Parts: sequence; C-alpha cells; structure tokens
Amino acid sequence: MSRREHWDRIWRTRAPQQVSWYQAEPGPSLALIAAAGIAKDAGIIDVGGGASLLVDRLLDLGYTNLAVLDIADAAMQGSRARLGARAAAVEWHEADVTAFEPPRRYALWHDRAVFHFLTEAEDRRKYVATLRKALQPRGTVVIATFAPDGPPKCSGLDVLRHDQATLGAELGPDFALQEVHRETHHTPSQAEQRFIYCRFQASG
Repeated sequence: MSRREHWDRIWRTRAPQQVSWYQAEPGPSLALIAAAGIAKDAGIIDVGGGASLLVDRLLDLGYTNLAVLDIADAAMQGSRARLGARAAAVEWHEADVTAFEPPRRYALWHDRAVFHFLTEAEDRRKYVATLRKALQPRGTVVIATFAPDGPPKCSGLDVLRHDQATLGAELGPDFALQEVHRETHHTPSQAEQRFIYCRFQASG
C-alpha cells in the first residue's frame, strides 16, 4: 500500500479525535511560531496539517497568509468543512512532501506530522530539498517528531525518532537551532507519547 493510500484510508475511517496524535490545542506549535517573531501576514505552511487545528488557531490569532500541505485530501476535507467560509482564506495542497513543488516561498515551515514517518534516507533528503525550495531566506523551521523515548510505531507504521542533534544533522549546517521544547502528549486514550519540538532559522 502506498503512503497516499495508507493515509487516505486512515482519514476516511477515523475521526480526527480518534487518532493518537490528536491535539485539541496545539500549544507548543503556537508558542514556537510566536517566538519566531514573524509578521501576521507572513507566509506559513503546515506540512501534514490536513486535520490539525493549528490552522484554525492561527486564523483566530490574526495570521492571514496560511497554507496546508497533506498527502490525504480526506484529512483536508474535514478541515475545510470545519472552517466553513474561513477555509477560502487558506491554500490547500494535496501532495506527498517528498514530491511537492512549492508554488511560492514561505517565512515559516511547520511540521508535527510527517518527518518521523520518513524512515528511508532518500525520502528525508527529498523532504529537505522541498523545504529548501519552499522557505524564504532566513526563514524559520518548526519541526516536531517523536523523541528518542517516544513510540517506535504510529498508525501501524515504523517511525524514526529524533532529538535536536539528529534533526539538525538532517537539515544541514545552514539551519541554526534556536529553541527546543519537549512535550509529553496524552493521546485520546490517555497513553503518553513523547515529542520533541525544534525551532531552526535558515542562514540565508
């Protein structure tokens, strides 16, 4: 089964509140985005954010230049329905990030959903290549993955757990680490999942 088929099946058979990574409030992401200090009209892309409430909260806070990228249109359909008329203010891109051709460049790249599923080095290389094409000079990257003491699998798939050193090595020397946040996420079933969030700034 391809990645697209896997995630389309997940989002066609489960409500967002039923998946283990569901967040009612994306607090760590919002704090790191605020810490980046970007303008409210600066471009932000949420990678793998199809069903996430992050876009809702950013709109609530007055951010006006938002994009969501997800491999599963079913996930984005739910968000567009939830947002109603506000969905028209957001760019929606259905694509695998490893093959995505960004239509423009963004001031901030956010990902809490995708990178730890890329267990093959070539997929991670393609992800970083997409990120570089999508990010403005001196742009910000906020990326969250399962931490070293996080789960080894998610949604029936193997994951690759990271810390700030391995994330920095994947992005390369052009990205300077600005901040690290660790989170113990409680799933809807009240299991614990440990995440690490990192904020990087591109050098140019």
